[in-house]
Amino acid sequence: MAKVFADAGSDVTIHARRPEVVAEINVRHQNAQYLPDVVLPDRLRATADPVEALAGARHVVLSIPAQALRANLAAWAPHIEPDAVVVSSMKGVETYSGLRMSEVIHQVTGIPCERIAVLSGPNLAREIAAGQPAASLIACPDETAAAALQKACHTPYFRPYKGTDVAGCELGGAIKNVIALAVGLAAGLGMGDNARTLLVTRGLAETARLGQAMGADPLTFSGLAGAGDLIATCSSPLSRNRTFGEHLGQGMSVEEATTATGQTAEGVKSCRAILDLSRVHGVEMPITEVVAAVIDGTTSVPDAAAALMSRTPKPERYST
Repeated sequence: MAKVFADAGSDVTIHARRPEVVAEINVRHQNAQYLPDVVLPDRLRATADPVEALAGARHVVLSIPAQALRANLAAWAPHIEPDAVVVSSMKGVETYSGLRMSEVIHQVTGIPCERIAVLSGPNLAREIAAGQPAASLIACPDETAAAALQKACHTPYFRPYKGTDVAGCELGGAIKNVIALAVGLAAGLGMGDNARTLLVTRGLAETARLGQAMGADPLTFSGLAGAGDLIATCSSPLSRNRTFGEHLGQGMSVEEATTATGQTAEGVKSCRAILDLSRVHGVEMPITEVVAAVIDGTTSVPDAAAALMSRTPKPERYST
C-alpha cells in the first residue's frame, strides 16, 4: 500500500523496524525479502523512527499483525497528527477482547470513529506491487474522509471504492482468513474443487450471519470486502492463510506450518476470537468452529473433515 499511495502522487514514509530494510528501501528502492524484483517509487522512503514516519502525515496506514496492534499503537498514538485519518488494512480480530481493528484504534488513541477508515478487498500484495489490476473497499463513517482517501490511493492499476459499513468490511476481511485455512486443509488432504467450493460458499454464509448479527450491511458481503476477498484468499497460492492450511492438511504441526509459511497468517490467531464472537451473538459457524479446534489441537485434520460432513442437514438459508 505504501507503493500504491506513492504511485498515486503522495510522498510516503514507511516505518520499518530493521535498519537494513530502511537502507535497502532508501538506497536500492527495494524490499527484496517480501517483494523481490519490484522497484519501489522514488516518492517512497523509509525510516526506523516512528515519530519521523508520522510527522505531517495526513493518512496513517496501519499494516502490522493484528495481535501486535495495541502495544505498538500505544507508543505511536501521541505522535499522530490531530487531523490525520487512520487507515486499517489489517484483517483480524483481537484475541482476548474480540474487538475489530478499528475498535482497537479508537480505544487506544481516542481518535473519533469518523477519522478511522478500513481498507479491505481481494488484495494479494505481490500482484498489487507488480502493478496488476486490483480493487478494494474503503469504509469510513465520514464520506468526505473516505472520498479523500479514495483519491489518495487511486492509480491506473488500483481502483478503490468507498462505503460506510466499517463492521462489514472488517468482518469480511477477518473471517475469510479462517475460511481460507479450511480450504487449505481440504486441498492438503487431496480434496477436489467440489469440497473447496462448498467451503467457500458456506463460509460466506457464516460470514454474513455473524455480520448481520453484529449490525453490518448484508450487501457488503456480496462485494469486494466479502465475496471478492474470500474468493481471492481461498483460491490463490499467494494466500498465506490457504498455504498455512495446506501445510496442516499435509500433516505439519501448527509450529511447522508457521515456519514453512514464513509470514503472518491472521486466521490462525483470530479464529478463536471470531468463534467467541459467534457464541456471544448466537450465530452458528461450523467451519470456524472446526478450524479453531484444529489450531487448538483438540481435533485432528481428518476428524475435522468428518465433523463438517456429518452435520445435520438444514435449509440452505436459515435464521439464527
